[in-house]
Amino acid sequence: MTRYRVAIDIGGTFTDAVAYEQQTGRYLAGKASTTPDDLTQGVLASINQVVESLTDIDFTVNGTTQGINAFLQRRGVPVLLLATEGFGDVYHIARGSRTRLYDLHYRKPEPLVPRANIVGIAGRLDSTGAERTALDEKAVREAAARVRCEGFGAVAVAFLFSYVNPDHELRAEAILREELGPEVHITLSHRIAREWREYERTSSAVLDAYTGPVVRRYLERLESEMQSRGLAATLHVMQSSGGMVTAASAQDLTLRTLLSGPVGGAMGGVALSRLLERPNLICIDMGGTSFDVSLIVDDRPDVSNEAELEGFPIMMPVVNIRTIGAGGGSIAYSEAGGLRVGPESAGADPGPACYGRGGTRATVTDANLVLDRVDPDWFAGGTMQLDRGAALEAISVLAQEFAMDAMTLAEGICDVANAKMAQAIRNITVERGIEPRDFSLVAFGGAGPMHAAFLARELEIREIIVPSFPGTFSAWGMLESELRMDTSQLMYVPLAVADTHVLAQRFADMATECVDAVIREGVSSEAVRTEHAVDARYASQEYTLTVPLRSADEPLQGDFVATLSGRFDDAHLARFGHSNPGAPVELVALRTTALGDLGRPEATPAPVGENVDYPFETREAIFGHKACPTRVVRRDSLCPGAVIQGPAIVVEQTATTVMPPHTSLTVHPLGAMIIDIAKEA
Repeated sequence: MTRYRVAIDIGGTFTDAVAYEQQTGRYLAGKASTTPDDLTQGVLASINQVVESLTDIDFTVNGTTQGINAFLQRRGVPVLLLATEGFGDVYHIARGSRTRLYDLHYRKPEPLVPRANIVGIAGRLDSTGAERTALDEKAVREAAARVRCEGFGAVAVAFLFSYVNPDHELRAEAILREELGPEVHITLSHRIAREWREYERTSSAVLDAYTGPVVRRYLERLESEMQSRGLAATLHVMQSSGGMVTAASAQDLTLRTLLSGPVGGAMGGVALSRLLERPNLICIDMGGTSFDVSLIVDDRPDVSNEAELEGFPIMMPVVNIRTIGAGGGSIAYSEAGGLRVGPESAGADPGPACYGRGGTRATVTDANLVLDRVDPDWFAGGTMQLDRGAALEAISVLAQEFAMDAMTLAEGICDVANAKMAQAIRNITVERGIEPRDFSLVAFGGAGPMHAAFLARELEIREIIVPSFPGTFSAWGMLESELRMDTSQLMYVPLAVADTHVLAQRFADMATECVDAVIREGVSSEAVRTEHAVDARYASQEYTLTVPLRSADEPLQGDFVATLSGRFDDAHLARFGHSNPGAPVELVALRTTALGDLGRPEATPAPVGENVDYPFETREAIFGHKACPTRVVRRDSLCPGAVIQGPAIVVEQTATTVMPPHTSLTVHPLGAMIIDIAKEA
């Protein structure tokens, strides 16, 4: 019986599935329209395209957008927040925005919990975790009565200094469970983040409570539906950190799945970095609705220990991803006499005008079709027939507003979209002191390879990599991921006087905690490894940098103070362009990650043959306001070593790759297409 490893990635327009056939080493890709009202249906439809029966699946992982969609569309559940008495306004006071300090129009985001739904609970711990005032259990029971009477769907508990001593939060949870039963979602802030910064920890707890019940219902339904169709394998879910957990654990760690949809592409970039020996990659994922950018630096994903979502801080490990509303379905329109593109998208229904589903507004996909950069007969591998006439009509209607011809406006739409995407890349590179020219650009998503050459040229990037199955690359990346558990612990002490034996023991204890958690997820102890790091800063600074350690017992090796100080100086120089060697360094927090290897498909390079010819058609496409004779090639006709000179268009099942003039493509033995970008003549 054929057995498969399957990954599913839910996007705003399409739901992608990739299946790895373990007996033959063959990959299969499927794509179905996302079903926003019930994401489960889109998931099952995409799986049905790659496997005959769910009983044939040995392993499966899902990247879900349910939590992030619930937040962005404000479809979460009503939350009651329990805070330490006298500190209930911490969540509303929040913090001033340093990046918007002089913006007179800036307004803080509307809190997810109104002040009327914040309850102060008496009970105090001091900064060491010692109890100063006992918890007011009567007040907790009265809060539970409010939950019953007013229909709250979740409770967030965020008490002062719970990251040092969680006893009050745990007792509050026990009382709430007695009063409310298992149906109401309860979030404790110390489980989300065992770190200081009261507002950030409270915000994270509220976000988990707000989206948690929505994510939990989705996972319960998906798991139930798949099991009813014969799935015997454990369902896994991607985390925002780039690792995965079982669906059962994800229901208790719902916040960590908030950004699980986009991270699959970043983890695919990690695998590609290893396979192609390109340590530094800029990964761009352009789908129908959004454009995501992430970095691979020295073969590792760019992971941060905190993030911000529409102004709300989140304290959790997260792959740094810059997302903007720019995709194939992004709608072009006139505003204040100028051309705008996105963030509004035509989505899956009705979609771009050329889809023939009732859409009438011009989109980026319509513009590419009018410019003949898309093959209307072989879009999505021939599964969709595009209506060029409908696209031209939509573009022409908008062109009339600007008193220009349709072709000129179509190129303008693409140029505006490209400018927005190039700026998103600069935001995650140049603004952080990273030079894009030192990286290769990995283009995926259904529309990523269509725009990559134009972005690379604007950013002076010389090399583009288009992986196999680019339209489902994020799903492929999930198959390359590992189980992951993270933990952190506050340790505020000057490095010069830190007890290295205490440091080593704490790391050992944290490693035991994380490793045990990964083993409970179904991995043998031999397949688990750990990574350790410290958050450090120069004395009197406010914010920290995360500095990796070589092992848990490194504090006991050599002159640890000098070694770590030097490593921090190097990290500070790389991040900010300057450092202060010899200045005292403070430790703030310790971090440990456990990673469990569930196995991954092994790539086998194909030999480069003597005959690298391929069939092609020649059509005219518009580049730089000129009609250019352009080769149209099917990717499945290309063998390793094949070379294509631009202008050319490569079509395949999940994407279209556009090569403007002065570009050259070579097929790598592992199947990736490597595009060299020459300077325009």
